[in-house]
Amino acid sequence: MTLQTHPSSEGGLARGLSSPLQPFDIGHPSHIAVVEPDTAFWGLVRKDKLSEALAGGPLLDTYHAQADNFRREMEMLRFGLKPSAVYFNPTERCNLNCSYCYIPEPMRRSGQQMDQATVLDALERLHGYFRGHMPEGRLPQVIFHGAEPLLSRTAIFAGIEAYGDRFRFGLQTNATLLDESALSFLTERGVGVGLSLDGPNPGVADRTRRRWNGDGVFDHVVRALDRLDGYPGYNVICTMTEANLPHLTEMVEFLHARRVPAGMLNVTRCTLPRARGVRGDDDRVAKAYIAALERTHQLYRTSGRKLVVANFANILIAILAPTARRLMCDISPCGGGRSFFALAPDGDLFPCSEFIGLPAFSGGNLFRQPIEEILNAPAFRRVTGRRVEDVPGCDGCPIRHFCGSPCPAEAYEMNGGMGQKGAFCRFYEEQVRYALRLIADGRHEDFLWDGWDDGTVPSCAIGAA
Repeated sequence: MTLQTHPSSEGGLARGLSSPLQPFDIGHPSHIAVVEPDTAFWGLVRKDKLSEALAGGPLLDTYHAQADNFRREMEMLRFGLKPSAVYFNPTERCNLNCSYCYIPEPMRRSGQQMDQATVLDALERLHGYFRGHMPEGRLPQVIFHGAEPLLSRTAIFAGIEAYGDRFRFGLQTNATLLDESALSFLTERGVGVGLSLDGPNPGVADRTRRRWNGDGVFDHVVRALDRLDGYPGYNVICTMTEANLPHLTEMVEFLHARRVPAGMLNVTRCTLPRARGVRGDDDRVAKAYIAALERTHQLYRTSGRKLVVANFANILIAILAPTARRLMCDISPCGGGRSFFALAPDGDLFPCSEFIGLPAFSGGNLFRQPIEEILNAPAFRRVTGRRVEDVPGCDGCPIRHFCGSPCPAEAYEMNGGMGQKGAFCRFYEEQVRYALRLIADGRHEDFLWDGWDDGTVPSCAIGAA
């Protein structure tokens, strides 16, 4: 993969009529960004030098010299990938009734669930598919997902035991069923564990994540965090809602104090109407989110220990080195159906778990059709063919390839079609502005995983003039 970065050129830039570079105000006192949207080529220049740089000079010369390479790189990233991961949903059922869940309530109450034989059969079929195109020595990833996958604990543990040498396994869980024996099984086998927690105390966390009878589960998650202390392969997802926005800074303090290695502060996915009722306003979400990120930086500078907010780190990497990004939601087309797909308990395949519950997006059934055929089905092509250039309001946006106008499922359900924006446009815009300000100030490495750029090759770097 290549590292595409030109963070501090001061060769001057201001938009000439023929310049391919578009100015993008990042709210920085001295610098402004310029971006060529199609290739995601960018630079940071002094505001008083903008006109010169757009008229000509080292940055523009570099763009013209590298444009074809960057265009090919973006084309490969957007349209040349094959799936290397599957979100494996062994059950539709859940023991919680979270206020923003994208899985319809009837499915979570009494939906289908795989038995052990079916899980093993599915893994064998998935192994056969991935073996056909994965590079030698690289294992595909299976993330047991839900609803709550540990309701199928016996079945999925049998799958992990049987196929541990053929997949990298992960588990996303609400933590209520993570007892000592389960944690020992998972950690001894190096399974990635993702937990969900929406606040630093029960009064906040239990507003959105609770059992069907209304009881909260904060204490269960904290016990799991304590048991996982020191295990490098776990993270915590916090979904940002109206209920916890005022507490996001406290939340990162809470996670840092418990030595959580990585977390995510995710927006509320608005696929179902109930979730839209708890989503925060874009501007309030952005303000709280950036304040929380700043707090992680202060904690790192004080303690020497990072709490990486993975979804923000991914935005930074999307700017610095597009092909090194680890998450594929913030790209167009998104990763659904291209770099991963989702398996439902009845064997149906969907581009992403967000589409489970929307029958129109089932491409076919794992137990009845070849996976290659399903991935080319019209239901999948509707998602893999969604291009941000075709979305009104995004078509002229200079940062469209740092954001990707997610999420297609919510665009379809909330805004009326694949050709529409998803939610949180202004939030993503402010996130990119903040990322570019960090780069301008030379602080960005403090928000990234150590060694994030291992294996990258710089393809473009322009220093200060």
